[in-house]
Amino acid sequence: MCGIVGYVGTRRVVPILLEGLRRLEYRGYDSAGLVYHFENKLVRYRAKGKLVNLEKVVDDYIGVASSTGIGHTRWATHGAPTEGNAHPHTDCTGELVVVHNGIIENYSALKKELTAKGHIFTSETDTEVLAHLIEECLQGDLVAAVREALARVEGSYAIGVLWAKEPELLVAARNHSPLVMGVSSDACYIASDIPALLPYTREVIFLDDREMAVLRKGTYTILQVDDGSELEKKITVIDWNASMAEKAGYRHFMLKEIFEQPQAILNTISGRIVPDTGIVDLPEIGLDSEAINKIERIALVACGTSWHAALVAKYWIEKWVGIPVEVDIASEFRYRRLLVNDRVLTIAISQSGETADTLAGIRRAAQLGSKVLTICNVVGSTMTREADGVIYTHAGPEIGVASTKAFTCQLAALFLLTLYLGQVRKTIDPAVQKNLGTALIDIAGVIETELPRLQEEIKVLIERYYEAKDFLFVGRGLNFPIALEGALKLKEISYIHAEGYAAGELKHGPIALIDRDMPVVALVPKDSVYLKTVSNVEEIKARQGRLVLIGTSGDQHLSALTDDVLYLPEVDEDLNPLLYTIPAQLLAYEIAHRRGCDVDQPRNLAKSVTVE
Repeated sequence: MCGIVGYVGTRRVVPILLEGLRRLEYRGYDSAGLVYHFENKLVRYRAKGKLVNLEKVVDDYIGVASSTGIGHTRWATHGAPTEGNAHPHTDCTGELVVVHNGIIENYSALKKELTAKGHIFTSETDTEVLAHLIEECLQGDLVAAVREALARVEGSYAIGVLWAKEPELLVAARNHSPLVMGVSSDACYIASDIPALLPYTREVIFLDDREMAVLRKGTYTILQVDDGSELEKKITVIDWNASMAEKAGYRHFMLKEIFEQPQAILNTISGRIVPDTGIVDLPEIGLDSEAINKIERIALVACGTSWHAALVAKYWIEKWVGIPVEVDIASEFRYRRLLVNDRVLTIAISQSGETADTLAGIRRAAQLGSKVLTICNVVGSTMTREADGVIYTHAGPEIGVASTKAFTCQLAALFLLTLYLGQVRKTIDPAVQKNLGTALIDIAGVIETELPRLQEEIKVLIERYYEAKDFLFVGRGLNFPIALEGALKLKEISYIHAEGYAAGELKHGPIALIDRDMPVVALVPKDSVYLKTVSNVEEIKARQGRLVLIGTSGDQHLSALTDDVLYLPEVDEDLNPLLYTIPAQLLAYEIAHRRGCDVDQPRNLAKSVTVE
């Protein structure tokens, strides 16, 4: 889950590398490093901790006259987060360097072999093996040496390689880890993610597994790693701009992204639904009416926050389409015995489109004959290229590690898909579909109106709760997954232990935890299970739990139960998950900020989990 960046061109390289790493730091911030060509040698700088520590080290070298280099920001897998384990890593000569995102699974055997041949290792990382392996293969041709070395590597990698004897050459390759090239008339770039490229170019090429890029100033060649054959690759023009990845005056990216949700939701549904009728058009999903009517079961596969979106979609699809839905955590789905065939539609949900477990899961499903649909935010990502169809969310770049706008856009896309499947299979009455479509379109405006008020109320409320050591979040029906999501957000960024439960499950164990020190956030909209949820809330109150209730405006019963009530306007019950997500996000954000936590870069986490 590390971030890599590289440049070969005509401009001074150090500022480009630092800017790229700044935009990739969400992928890892245990250490950072960079290397550049200067006077026929490689100059390397590394620092433990966040990028600011590296910036201090290289501050005097911003203007160095070098135009080729690579950089890295690390999320530790093998070896502690120390300067010695920071990338780039060198070979024995110091003339060859490698940056790497991924895991070399057979590094131990390779290291033992290379040590026996006299190679000296100075780090605990698996990556250093690559530098020495390439050195062992190097006979004057760097490209051939990288290909030969990668033939012996097992695992995942996105790499950038420089050699002191080729000052205007950058070699890159990928396998099961994301890597995107940027191209312009006088330069070539590599990066783990698009935001690193946005200040310089919007023309990109997505490398596929087992592909290599040979980059020089303004020219490039793409090869197959296995046989060295040359490939033609399509250039994709990205419609994001650099300002979309800036804070725009907000304290944190996460807060900015919370407030961007109304527009992001509108961007996701725009052009896909007819306002007057609720009719949905999704030509990009790659399924005709015959294929849709053939579906007997749907498997939703995702991780983390995306899994919570899948849980909501299960309620929607089974209610309005009548197809049984299974929801799987991708890391479990990929390893269990799958009962999947050509009558099962597998839907992968991923912000990045590069999540390792989800990608492995859809590959297994496809091998068993299932059609695969991906819901994703990143154009050209691996998952979107391997799927039969795609529904892109249009959240724009999400920099905060804790997902916010990507989640609500996933919900919007999944609700669109629900309406579309019901429309094709004729399970939704046209009048009902019109009402549901209108409710989906209107929800963005409701969220936009409520956001400023909610933030101010929550700032006051959290003064009574920010020092708590534990939280429970509870909800029923469509709001049970939002309770899970609220608990996940809080634990991710505030480091408070928090758990989400179906409210009806309290009596099956969790109620033993409730006392006067336990805050409980309950989602209590006036929906079809309102009375049941209120009953559960009464049980919490009877045991002196500290209640924070989120419910429907005008519900005076809630204010009789606790002073801490956040009211939301009444919307169609099916759209409650999008609306009730907002106070849960803001509650987590404000508590984390009040506790002095690093909101955008919480410890031990990275934005995209691209290793198993």
